[in-house]
Amino acid sequence: MKYRYLLWAAAFISVSFDLSAQTTGSFCDSLPRAQYADYDLHSASNEWFQVYEVAPQIFAIYEPWQWQEVISYLIIGKSTAVLFDTGNGMGDIKAVTDQLTDKPIAVVNSHAHIDHVGGNYQFDKIVSVATDFTIDRAKGRGNAFVREEASAAALCKSLPKGVTEDNHHIKPFEIHDVVKSGHKIDIGGRVLELISVPGHTPDSIVMIDRASGYMWTGDTYYYGPIWLYAPETDLEAYQETINFLAGFAPNLKTLFPAHNVPKADPAELIKVRDGFKAIRSGEKQGVNSGAGQVVYEFPTFSILMRSD
Repeated sequence: MKYRYLLWAAAFISVSFDLSAQTTGSFCDSLPRAQYADYDLHSASNEWFQVYEVAPQIFAIYEPWQWQEVISYLIIGKSTAVLFDTGNGMGDIKAVTDQLTDKPIAVVNSHAHIDHVGGNYQFDKIVSVATDFTIDRAKGRGNAFVREEASAAALCKSLPKGVTEDNHHIKPFEIHDVVKSGHKIDIGGRVLELISVPGHTPDSIVMIDRASGYMWTGDTYYYGPIWLYAPETDLEAYQETINFLAGFAPNLKTLFPAHNVPKADPAELIKVRDGFKAIRSGEKQGVNSGAGQVVYEFPTFSILMRSD
């Protein structure tokens, strides 16, 4: 499983980013994350989701009580809206978006990992690239594949009503509009461009609002150990991707990552580019976790890779 070593990695988050956690006992020790004090908790929040308006008509829909700490984003235009990712599928994300807008919503996924497509089945329009990986994940995943995500170790509080470790699964969904890199979605007053950035997965994308200087990075970059060890991760592709994205940094104002905290400095893309180059060249040495993983520490981020 991709996230099997998350509790171990939490120790590196606490050290690298001066969060409140001082032990590896639980990721819950790092909550609440201090960065959220900059935002007001929106009334659309409930027992599972916390909602914050992080920019005008841009809402971070955060799942803080589950170890992925995944963040989906609702971007509302004058005519339509885009929901960038739909979370773990444990909470009712549509009940949240219904409180935020009555405009038609198109779902765009940063990639098809289980913590980003869990609520896709609730929506009528899914706009996506269609790699073999995406098509396979659109079939859903049964309980055996995802039950760890609903286990006691993965949680800081009770699951939403009706969801248990034994019945949690990812429901299948249908891709309604297949698009290619460069596809643009005009939501009225804001144009969102989808750009393919393979590496973390074959179907990874970022979404850019060039006029505002905003980029939604998915799992290609986020605040915390960047996970680059899954079987579907391609390190050569990731190197090309992070080199490419670093070129956007001077023209960006804000990154909206998919985990942990909702905003980051675009300069982090340059730092990750340089750090990853140092790893690949052998200049940067990592620390073996003893569990088939190596962590590479940098001042403002870390990278988690396979040891082989």
